[in-house]
Amino acid sequence: MERYQGRVFGLALRVLRDEEQARDVVQDAFLKAYGSLDRFEGRSGFYTWLYRIAMNLCLDRKRRERGERAVRDEDALAETPADPEAVGAPSPGVALERAELRVQLARAIATLPGEARRTLELREVDGLSYHEIAEVLGVPKGTVMSRLHHARRRVREALAAAGALEADAPGEGSKEE
Repeated sequence: MERYQGRVFGLALRVLRDEEQARDVVQDAFLKAYGSLDRFEGRSGFYTWLYRIAMNLCLDRKRRERGERAVRDEDALAETPADPEAVGAPSPGVALERAELRVQLARAIATLPGEARRTLELREVDGLSYHEIAEVLGVPKGTVMSRLHHARRRVREALAAAGALEADAPGEGSKEE
């Protein structure tokens, strides 16, 4: 639990956008995983299996509450560190620019279709490999690669339109692991 609860909570919070519901899903996911350990076949990594359980619980919860739509709290996203490896505090001007960029990035990501957004978050936020994403989403690896390519392009275009990125700035290629 100690090893994965933060990552599972992050997933649940992104999907559900509600801390209390996210905590409930984390608890339910670990209980379900513990009760199903005898069925874990080891064909995928343990985290991928746990991630799928948590994602299914999140999706089930969202389906039950379809009538209520929560809006992503951009302020919470703006409070997350832009570069966790940075040493020392940035100047106030740099901190403000980063916060504004995070808000614009969150807006750009929020405009993506659901599957594209989920695929991008699995790769860029959770750090899953293409293969792991394919397993979690139940789609071919090529579909994952295509979704990532198009999602990254749309985010770049949205950032350029918002003035946060030069319109002709080259995008980073989607490197395979």
